Amino acid sequence: MSLALVLEQLLNGVQFGLMLFLMSAGLTLVFGVMGLINLAHGSLYMIGAFCCAAFAAMTGNFWLGLVAGIAAAAAAGAIIEVTVIRRLYARDHLDQVLATFALILILSEGVRLIFGPFPLYLNVPDVLRGTVDLGVTRYSLYRLALIGFGIAVAVGLWLLIAKTRLGIQIRAGESDREMIAALGVNIRWLYTVVFALGAALAGMAGALVGAIQSVQVGMGEPVLILAFVVIVIGGIGSIKGAMVGALLVGVIDTMGRFLLPRAFATFMEPSQAMGVGAALASMLIYLLMALVLILRPKGLFPAHG
Repeated sequence: MSLALVLEQLLNGVQFGLMLFLMSAGLTLVFGVMGLINLAHGSLYMIGAFCCAAFAAMTGNFWLGLVAGIAAAAAAGAIIEVTVIRRLYARDHLDQVLATFALILILSEGVRLIFGPFPLYLNVPDVLRGTVDLGVTRYSLYRLALIGFGIAVAVGLWLLIAKTRLGIQIRAGESDREMIAALGVNIRWLYTVVFALGAALAGMAGALVGAIQSVQVGMGEPVLILAFVVIVIGGIGSIKGAMVGALLVGVIDTMGRFLLPRAFATFMEPSQAMGVGAALASMLIYLLMALVLILRPKGLFPAHG
């Protein structure tokens, strides 16, 4: 096992973690500000990917497709919030879960109806094709760009939350929704903006990941499960926690799938080692979540201490 291979897998884990952050940040903002459990968040990830792939194929331009995917996810999020979610704020979490689960089915069938049942494929833009020499190995330029893009979005999101008037309202909404409504903030407008922002982040993640995997109906549900693991580990409502949790999940999941089969292969048959190692690797992030819940029940960086 060479250093080059380990470095490549480590970078894959960081890239996976940063894409998970885009998904998780929107989810944790929605829950932190609005108190809403949104199971349909993965469907917004799927909408971003499909709209990006379709628009890029239509125009021949990946970047226009990316903008279209983000805009479509944000618009879908705003429409869903106004027409469906707004009626769920006063309901308990079970009603929210049932309603947003119904949205998963509706949106999946809607996407299948519009785009067809077959996967779409999104080409990497020409400027980001090829590999980069990192000294000990060569690494995909597009995946490296995803790492840089994820970091840039994380910094931008932090600046939005920490330094702008909208960010002040979002942070106040996490602490005391009734008080900011009493102070004259249009709480309905704030909820719509937060939900659309979360949807845009999910759509961005879906569009960017669509170039390294097929774009297909149902692609958002596995990522949604991981996003919930991330916000439980990091702390609900915490952007910092979402970043740390996403990187932990991305690196541990990727390195576990890479290292455990090789470790078991030292004393087991290769086929058995592969099966056992893969099974245990898939459990690692859930074991990490359980450990965090035992030691820090509110997560590593809870929004309210």
